[in-house]
Amino acid sequence: MGTNEPAASGHTTGHVPDPTPRQVPSRPLGPHRPRALPGAGDELRVNRAAELSVFVRVAELGSFSAAAQGFEMTPSAVSKIVARLEQRLGVRLLQRSTRQLQLTPEGRELLAGAKRVLGELNDLEHALGAQAQPQGLVRLNTSSSTGQRLVVPLMPRLMAEFPRLRFDLSFTDHVVDLIEAQADIAIRWGRLPASDLVARRLGQTQQVLVASPAYLAAHGVPRQPSDLAAHVRIGWNYPRAMPHWPLRVAAKRLTLPIGEQLRVNDGEVMRHLALAGAGVARLSLYHAWDDLRHGRLRVLLQHANPGDLEPIHAVYPGRPDQLPPRTRAVLDFLQAHVDLRHAETVPPDWCES
Repeated sequence: MGTNEPAASGHTTGHVPDPTPRQVPSRPLGPHRPRALPGAGDELRVNRAAELSVFVRVAELGSFSAAAQGFEMTPSAVSKIVARLEQRLGVRLLQRSTRQLQLTPEGRELLAGAKRVLGELNDLEHALGAQAQPQGLVRLNTSSSTGQRLVVPLMPRLMAEFPRLRFDLSFTDHVVDLIEAQADIAIRWGRLPASDLVARRLGQTQQVLVASPAYLAAHGVPRQPSDLAAHVRIGWNYPRAMPHWPLRVAAKRLTLPIGEQLRVNDGEVMRHLALAGAGVARLSLYHAWDDLRHGRLRVLLQHANPGDLEPIHAVYPGRPDQLPPRTRAVLDFLQAHVDLRHAETVPPDWCES
């Protein structure tokens, strides 16, 4: 978990492999019944597309030597491939002489069919290659606050960069099963539990205690962690939520239970309650950034903040080397454009002293 995925790799070569590494005993050519079509085991040993490619090249150039140069093979190897093709089909395809090669009627028939088959194979490969470009539906799941604060602002640029992608966005503070929900990607805050999901780290942010100026004017500014006992502490009501706030006093860590008076299950609701003056909330610095910058919220007890940085990850099911292009494109985009470095440190003038 938490490690970047390895990039899939591959290579191609200009060499045409010997389609049948096993030697086939020679037999006289002539009017006889062709050999039976290869079975499953034979098909694994006979590269018929490679055989046809070599034959077509020989027929077009009229020379084993000229064809061999294009495939970076020896003339003898090319001659053997054509001979094995003739042996397998049970017909002579070329009339050989010391000066030239001439196609037999069967050779001309095979040449026409081979060009058609190889052309269709090439078209199929191009069609599948086009499908490898990012296209199709991407389902993304995240919390309401992350969706509104992080995903929504990036969507115009993401859609412009990948116009063939379609998006299904689900914003909820409930952790969903990605397989059951058929989601491709989820963006999640906090330490990730052990699971089969693969994670890409997008950034990290501080968590801060905040309240509105109106609330502080009415209830006073807490100066020490113990002062929070007299304040409304807005908490979470879902099972996975941390039941306390971590604090630090005289270099010692302590925890303060969240309040019982007001609990919610949505980060945006918690933020709006803090803005409305309902109590003190613990929010990510990234989530509260604009409100703090404009003075709508103030940071409390920053001297007692342990300063822990909470990570954010994009997680997905499956193996990194088997990602669909559509999913990989969105993951790469998120890693390139999500920047939370500003949310790792609180500007001092945003804090109540």
